[in-house]
Amino acid sequence: MTRIFLAPFILPQQAFRFVKTNLPGVLLCLLISCMAMVLEAAETFLLGKAWLESLNLALLLGVFARTLYEPGLIWADGIKLCSKTLLNIAIVLLGASFSLNAVLCAGPLLLVGVMGVVLFSIIFTYGVGRVIGLPTPQLLLVACGNAICGNSAIMAAAPVIRAKDEDVGTTIAFTAAGGLVVVLCLPLLVPTLHMSQSAQGALAGLTVYAVPQVVAAAAPFGLTAVHVGTLVKLMRVLMLGPVCISLSLLAPKLLHMGASSKPPAAPYHLPLSRLVPWYITGFFVMMIARSLSIIPTAAVAPLGLTATNLTILAMAALGLSVDLRSVIRAGKPLVLTVCFSLAGLIGASLALVKVTFCD
Repeated sequence: MTRIFLAPFILPQQAFRFVKTNLPGVLLCLLISCMAMVLEAAETFLLGKAWLESLNLALLLGVFARTLYEPGLIWADGIKLCSKTLLNIAIVLLGASFSLNAVLCAGPLLLVGVMGVVLFSIIFTYGVGRVIGLPTPQLLLVACGNAICGNSAIMAAAPVIRAKDEDVGTTIAFTAAGGLVVVLCLPLLVPTLHMSQSAQGALAGLTVYAVPQVVAAAAPFGLTAVHVGTLVKLMRVLMLGPVCISLSLLAPKLLHMGASSKPPAAPYHLPLSRLVPWYITGFFVMMIARSLSIIPTAAVAPLGLTATNLTILAMAALGLSVDLRSVIRAGKPLVLTVCFSLAGLIGASLALVKVTFCD
């Protein structure tokens, strides 16, 4: 009864403490995000297109800021809020951008093929990374990022495997660089393969990370290539939920294997709430709601824009968590794993395109 009576006084105090604790870090991430957006606009104005998007620019600016000055405790809570909570909300909102109807209309053969490529890429990357000696957390992040959708997949998988912010930021930095190389080289490579527009678009959708990058990579091949590439990219993104759920079940064993050859002192039991993280559940709920037209078409663009802006904030926060000296020390195994992983993904994608689009 006393708590109920005091609630009107306690709740405002808690809200004030929450804002006071998180505001400095959030404002710092917001400042870096705004700078990234300005730089992207400057790229478009000067070069005709943005070679580096705000997501990657925010990460790089965050790393640069951390190199110049390591944020103290006053910034820590707000940075964590951006890199965790706001990112998870962005993943939920991302589900509203996808409709199961569009995927089902493409036919089961292509869908099964895309699932096979994603699965092959994850297994191949894991095997290569183990041979090279990349730490297991970074290895799992690289595998998910290259196989599914780059930054979003890495950040979605990170809480599932309990990856450190530093590992997440470092992995994103390297995979983003590899993804940028693919975007730049694909329009030069594909014309030499003498494929149809549909096949060219599918190859872009299978190998490029973000949807805007898929559009940029497929645009030189024609409108049909853009449409097919976007659809195939959507199919890859739909693998995000199943892969995260699988990681929830397998990651404890994989992490113990990577950490030591000795078995753990006590078996690790993953809590039920971590088997299906709430943001993955939310992602599927939003996607189903979109497929059933519960979410109106007019709301899709604003929700997508909100998800993008929250993700940019998260990227800035992750950049602020990256120690550049650690990146340099861990560079060689990570670079080799990313390169071999991309090579395996491109090879598997070419094989699928040759079988599926044999015209």
